[in-house]
Amino acid sequence: MIISTERIPVAGPSITEREAELAAEAARTAWYSNHYAYNARFEKMMADYVGVGHAVSVPHATSALHLIFAALGIGPGDEVIVPDVTWIASVAPIVHLGATPILVDILPDTWCIDPAAVEAAIGPRTKAILGVDLYGSMCDWPALQAIADRHGLHLVEDAAEALGSSLNGRRAGAFGRAAAFSFHGSKTVATGEGGMFVTDDPELNERVLFLRDHGRNPGDRFFQNHEIAFKYRMNAVTAALGIAQMERIDALIAHKRAIFSWYHERLSDVDGLTLNVQPEGVENSYWMVTAIPCEAYGFDKFSLMAEMNSRNIDTRPFFSPLSTLPAFDTLPEAKRFVTAHDCGQFIARVGINLPSGYNMTEDKVDLVCAAFREVLAGGRTHRVAAE
Repeated sequence: MIISTERIPVAGPSITEREAELAAEAARTAWYSNHYAYNARFEKMMADYVGVGHAVSVPHATSALHLIFAALGIGPGDEVIVPDVTWIASVAPIVHLGATPILVDILPDTWCIDPAAVEAAIGPRTKAILGVDLYGSMCDWPALQAIADRHGLHLVEDAAEALGSSLNGRRAGAFGRAAAFSFHGSKTVATGEGGMFVTDDPELNERVLFLRDHGRNPGDRFFQNHEIAFKYRMNAVTAALGIAQMERIDALIAHKRAIFSWYHERLSDVDGLTLNVQPEGVENSYWMVTAIPCEAYGFDKFSLMAEMNSRNIDTRPFFSPLSTLPAFDTLPEAKRFVTAHDCGQFIARVGINLPSGYNMTEDKVDLVCAAFREVLAGGRTHRVAAE
């Protein structure tokens, strides 16, 4: 059995002396009149990179989405159509605001929300559509925008996993009314925790700035709160880490794409195995390398993970359908369009994320791929023998 002599983690950042130096500088100097300088710089770098007019730094992508939906006026009695297969953070803010997420299927290739399923789920209470750029893939944003325009709905982009991806020359984060990014320690740009709201809509931007700081007008010095709102501000040290990361964003994206290319070269000939796709017009930043083996191998994602773990290789499961989680047991109305035959049900049952951190080298990818091939071959052999 192939076993790695060192533990290979599934994800991790690229941190240099520049990040440490700038974080220390912010800790020393980001006070008094300079308290927001690092945040403002990070925000401008993000807005310029994405190609939008406004960016607001926040503690995490969840808070960015919370602010977006709150600023759009989503609340009790409203419905927001969302993908069934995504991380719960994409959908939790909708529930926090008293609205109902309506779960629909994903596409079999990009693993993003299916526009046809969105169209079929629109009803009189539908107020918005949320697309999630899963694992670096891009949603079919033109199709989703056409649906939103036709029905008078808000369109929101969860780009938490897709920084650096693009569709028809437009970068992730530039679609819909607004978008959210994540800088969690596993993400392409990492600050430990952290997020960013981005938009081209100046009025929505002003509303988010108001809601982000306890319902005060930006620049308020008299602590006059006009609404009970939120406290969603990023600290300066986190922003400094983000600046240092964005200074080499092109190199970070290139590294992610190289990691995927190494996996693709070594696994593309494996029968019945699907990896991340890059449709025409899309440039995928490949946040995570994701593998979907066919049923013939006889594995679900948890048994695959156990086999890889026994070889000292860490993996992650493909996100489970939200409709299958105990957290959604009390929301039957959210699941009314989900069926057992949905593409997402199968993909989420068998898919795993392979090690994709910045510590990955070609030699490590060689080892992971050899181990993964061994696991898959063993599963298929065992299944054939059993039959």
